[in-house]
Amino acid sequence: MELSGKPLALDAVAAVAYGREPVQIASSARARILASRKVVDDIISRDAAVYGVNTGFGKLADVRIPRAEIGALQLNLVRSHACGIGPPMSEPEVRAMMLLRANVLALGFSGIRLEVIQLLGEMLNHRVHPVVPEKGSVGASGDLAPLAHLALSLIGEGEAFFDGKRMESREALKRAKLKPVQLEAKEGLALLNGTQAMHAVGGLSILRAKRLTNIADVAGAMTLEGLRDTPAAFDPRLHDARPHPGQKTVAAHLNSLLHDSEIRESHRQNDPRVQDAYSIRCMPQVHGAVRDVLAHCEQILSVESGSATDNPLVFVDSGDVISGGNFHGAPLAFAFDYAAIALADLMSISERRMDRLINPDKSEGLPAFLAREPGVQSGFMIAHVAAASLLNEARVLAHPASIDNVSTSGGKEDHVSMGMTSALKLRSIVDLAENLFAIELLTGAEALEHRRPLRAGKGVERAFELVRQVAPALTGDRSLSGDIAKLAEKIRAGGFDDL
Repeated sequence: MELSGKPLALDAVAAVAYGREPVQIASSARARILASRKVVDDIISRDAAVYGVNTGFGKLADVRIPRAEIGALQLNLVRSHACGIGPPMSEPEVRAMMLLRANVLALGFSGIRLEVIQLLGEMLNHRVHPVVPEKGSVGASGDLAPLAHLALSLIGEGEAFFDGKRMESREALKRAKLKPVQLEAKEGLALLNGTQAMHAVGGLSILRAKRLTNIADVAGAMTLEGLRDTPAAFDPRLHDARPHPGQKTVAAHLNSLLHDSEIRESHRQNDPRVQDAYSIRCMPQVHGAVRDVLAHCEQILSVESGSATDNPLVFVDSGDVISGGNFHGAPLAFAFDYAAIALADLMSISERRMDRLINPDKSEGLPAFLAREPGVQSGFMIAHVAAASLLNEARVLAHPASIDNVSTSGGKEDHVSMGMTSALKLRSIVDLAENLFAIELLTGAEALEHRRPLRAGKGVERAFELVRQVAPALTGDRSLSGDIAKLAEKIRAGGFDDL
């Protein structure tokens, strides 16, 4: 993959984050990078005062730094800001962060040397992954602490993973036959200012959430069949009359999954019900709205992936170096909070469908809790309780982080985005949702067992077979924890993507 600063789609980010696709700096970007660096070198030679080049940082921006101390300034910046807390970000998240940071530096607005960006790419190619604690960023001036840990590895300090083993960064670089860099003017700041940590965590979570919108349709269609409900509400004419893109997509997907259903035909002529509950009837409207939210968030991430987010920015044409606030994570923080709210509601409608399957007052002839011998057996009673627990946690986590603010850096940085918190919360909600939809799939598949010998729609039957590959029918009470975990992993691995 050639990095030139052009926007990167989430699928492209994932190809590097999860795979081994090599990267390199595009030749078209090299001239811009070199010209940008020359502006910084000229400032040093003229001894002009420019923030981040020869001044202190934040509250100390008015402190002038002697030329002989400029290298020490950048080194101290990286060391002091490497103040992350908690478990390391996952390998895919760190790889995504490295890729995104290299790409935006290739835009040529940062004044950083080409060899520094190239080392970032070579570390990716040789699978040298800095140890980056996931907590400690307030999302302005960007993700300072996470990116500082990334920068530490570039200079051979801190820790990194190599071949899956954690070690000193200098040793990891040595084993990969790479040499650390020595930071020069502005380079520490160029590496630290940016939104790439929250972008990596939140962006990969958005990808997983998109997969769950497909799973929600599959699980919902299976539940509909188990309840012997009707697909009448998915008539395309209804959705042409309210043409939100996601809504139309979901209605078409549900109709495809339910095509050729024997269960539907068995009660078409003598069904006394006029319409189904909202959790069934409104799947296109709710699932579709979630799809549209995620599409909006993905567009924001696309713009961000090709945006210069450090400070100050170097403008080659004029030679100006301008301080601003492109590092502020508000666009991403809002997007991740928006996605979290949408995903929590997607979980909510799923939980309501599960209740209809196990509740004998609502389940249209299914045994209580889908047990073969209700009373002696509890069936899916506690699986639903577990789903309720997951939903409760997701609702708490869906409270927006972006509405909070804590003034930092002596009041100089007095409004921050909390975007990394938004990203981490979204990741947690996705984890919860994968397990919750695994429970709905298990529950829906069990309901189909009680409708045999009638067959569900062709798409639903394919989903049923995929569920049964990892979880047998519940002929008697057993622990369902392992089934839920295995099915959640199958969801996470894309096992239902072709439906």
